[in-house]
Amino acid sequence: MIRKIVFILAISLFIQTNSATAGSEGTEELGSSSQNTANECFEGVSRAMFKFNHVLDKAVFEPVAKGYRALPSPIRKGTGNAVDNLRSLLTVSNNILQGDFKKAGITAGRFGINTTVGILGIFDPADKIGLKDQGKEDFGQTLGAWGTKSGCYFVLPILGPTTTRDAIGLVGNVFIDPVYQITHNTEIRNGVVGNGNYSEHNYFYYRGTGAVDFRAKNIESWDSLEENSIDLYASLKSLYLQNRNKKIANSDSTIETQDDSDWEEIDTN
Repeated sequence: MIRKIVFILAISLFIQTNSATAGSEGTEELGSSSQNTANECFEGVSRAMFKFNHVLDKAVFEPVAKGYRALPSPIRKGTGNAVDNLRSLLTVSNNILQGDFKKAGITAGRFGINTTVGILGIFDPADKIGLKDQGKEDFGQTLGAWGTKSGCYFVLPILGPTTTRDAIGLVGNVFIDPVYQITHNTEIRNGVVGNGNYSEHNYFYYRGTGAVDFRAKNIESWDSLEENSIDLYASLKSLYLQNRNKKIANSDSTIETQDDSDWEEIDTN
């Protein structure tokens, strides 16, 4: 079980390494002061880990993303839609934990329609009938909505930037993500499905595909951040913290470091 959790953390936190983005809809404005900062834990070590991750991204993740981007646009769009459709189940769980039952109902309705009429989420007919995407939610955001402070900021090798709260949230997602439970619960697989269609590796394919899809969508945005940052480590830290605070507040304000439109949505968990 511990090995599985560590593997999930590796996939999930890799997605965080690339940056931050447009958050959920809302009207609350975010300040630019202390709420967008966090104490550093072992900054020297974190900077070393950041450099290691940066080299690894250039050697492995970016080439894979460029190969994926060579696929026809309809295939990439359909793949991204299908991944987002599965990801919406985690959002429903967190909507409920946050007491936002209206968004939970809309997201659940979108999942039902897109999974059936939209052919496993490849298409998005729910949007056309007025069920708009409500944004992604994860357990780290739920902890923030409950009033939990971010804790210290640090960078892990391969896994990327995080905070104490978001690292705990990643573990929490394991227990409340229906996709994880279906693919890893032996009783469900053997008792209900019975044919092994829902096995553990399917979950990791789903999470890995989501990471590659995001990286492919943001190749230019990441390159621009690199070119225009005096201190890339500090820029990414600021962008990450602003993005997380913005999502917790469900704010529609602009991230100071980069315009929201420069980035695709990032699934941090």
